Amino acid sequence: MRRFSASYLAHTREGMWSDGREALADCSLRDRDRALDVGCGTGAFTRVLAEETPQDATVIGVDADIGLLDVASDRYDPGDGSAPCRPQYVAGDATRLPVGDDAVDLAACQALLINLPSPAAAVRELVRASSDLVAAIEPNNAAVAVASTVDRETTLEREARAAYLEGVGTDVALGDRVETLFEAAGLVDVRSRRYLHEKRTVPPYDDRSLESAARKASGAGLDAHREALRGALSAADYDDLRRRWRAMGREVVAGMRDRDYERVELVPFEVTVGRVR
Repeated sequence: MRRFSASYLAHTREGMWSDGREALADCSLRDRDRALDVGCGTGAFTRVLAEETPQDATVIGVDADIGLLDVASDRYDPGDGSAPCRPQYVAGDATRLPVGDDAVDLAACQALLINLPSPAAAVRELVRASSDLVAAIEPNNAAVAVASTVDRETTLEREARAAYLEGVGTDVALGDRVETLFEAAGLVDVRSRRYLHEKRTVPPYDDRSLESAARKASGAGLDAHREALRGALSAADYDDLRRRWRAMGREVVAGMRDRDYERVELVPFEVTVGRVR
């Protein structure tokens, strides 16, 4: 299983589900009594489940990374009472869940299967744990679209993404093929809805946007994925990509300084839901 830092998860999930939750309709969240979020990370989707399920429901987040679970617990904020229940967090592996058979009526995951060497094994475990519904919200990273006022940012991101997809070692473009996994696991009434996660960078820039630009200019953002990229690129090709990436990053920083830089990224997520036979 691939591991991620809390800051990386916060950056990639920022704003997700804040613009509407219609794509989750097939999860029938208002009818759930016990919901499980597997591979919950810092609990972003766990908190969505807590907000959408009934007040007396039980919502549990499971992750193998204790550090991320600590962050998830710390980030609970009842605010004005919009989260009806406080999520619980438990350490556990996606292929050996720490719950019994039929323990919940919704076993779900978000951006988990794309990071597993054997996503089918995790789906079978989700089926075992649920008495009713199984849901997976998975991106198709091959279909990400980027538009930027820095022309070569779009081109370079497409080039880097192609190398990443080839070298990463797991199926990070799985999103629109989860239905096949569900049907193979014996789930019925399988259906999918698409959710487009939009990440927009416009003035005035927040601290996270400024940090992201600085990481482009230094090459640190690309270096974070060096292992996957080097699975597809030679050392010389990687160094060349990094050189061009840093030059692009300096253009982004300059555009932000002039307050005329804008960027929009659209990541397609497929929300696939099936019913336990």
